Amino acid sequence: MAADPRPLRILHVVDSLEFGGLERVVTDLAIAQQARGHDVGVLSILDTRGFRDVLEAAGIPVDVAGKQSAMDLGVLRRIRDVVRARHVDVVHTHNFVPNYYAAAATRFAGGRHVLVNTCHNMGSRLAGRKLRWLYRISLRATARVALVGDMVRDHLVATGIVPAARATAVFNGIPTARFGPDPLRRALARTALGVSPDTVLLGCVGRLVELKNHRFLLERMPALCRVHPGIALVLVGGGPLEDELRAHADALGLGDRVRILGARTDTAELLSAMDVFVLPSLTEGLSIALLEACAAGLPVVATAVGGNPEIVTDGVTGRLVEPGDAGALHDALLQLATDAGMRHRLGDSARRWVEAHGSVEAMQQRYHALYLDALDGAAAPA
Repeated sequence: MAADPRPLRILHVVDSLEFGGLERVVTDLAIAQQARGHDVGVLSILDTRGFRDVLEAAGIPVDVAGKQSAMDLGVLRRIRDVVRARHVDVVHTHNFVPNYYAAAATRFAGGRHVLVNTCHNMGSRLAGRKLRWLYRISLRATARVALVGDMVRDHLVATGIVPAARATAVFNGIPTARFGPDPLRRALARTALGVSPDTVLLGCVGRLVELKNHRFLLERMPALCRVHPGIALVLVGGGPLEDELRAHADALGLGDRVRILGARTDTAELLSAMDVFVLPSLTEGLSIALLEACAAGLPVVATAVGGNPEIVTDGVTGRLVEPGDAGALHDALLQLATDAGMRHRLGDSARRWVEAHGSVEAMQQRYHALYLDALDGAAAPA
């Protein structure tokens, strides 16, 4: 990969690097930026492992601030010291807490650098007054704010949280080749899961938390199994609801029709085993799991929330349903479970779409342009 003509020193600041969609994006972006000749580092506010090993294996240094309290001065010092030592050009923060820490820390770091923030979701956490206030104050020192889709940008600008003049939609991207359909990988993955060749396997990848609405999906399964005996479901992801969801699946009498696998690092292999991807969330930014499912050539059934309609075109790359509409979710899943031709048609369209619009290379280019705009704006005379 050719180097960018204007290489930069970039520091990404995150809450943690534990496995999740935001952390996956930061990891893939940092690796892509390094491949383009940039000097890239990552700082995690909390103690972390997760993607840290992936970054360090790629030669990207990871600093850990080890936050211990609500407003930890040690975190401020650590960010300041790393920015100074590495002569950082761009401090790129991800979501809210990293931005207000970095805004405070870099005020006293000296040197010439800009602060760029990415908001990775619809900002539901900003309902809390204290966090909203701290984030809005930090935006005064933030040169540019990237929102991970048009819906996220429009919402946070309309609510007055993000200034329109500094808001830009920057679409998330993934390494699409990693998830490409592979018949051998599919056969091996289904064998490992104990899934027969004629089973229609629904799948969902995501943290097991309330907003992902897994319980609602589980409650649709008994009726689906009655009308389609060959259907099964696999949930991939860890989280605080893991034990509760296992118990709920048992209470529904689903037995081996549902597998809850917990956190996994082999997402590409698991996606290859699936026939339909389901995302029943109550809210989303721009879902990395959804982009990965499209890259795997899977038809998608998703709720029409957040950035989901920017990825899924109903009847073209998948099906969109309203959150909480049990009948619509049942009908969409049953339609795809019983129509292999539709699954293949929608899945092929989904893969073509993500290759054109959702690659990590395209994301890297968009962020590079945003960085240069922020730096040139900071250097312009008042």
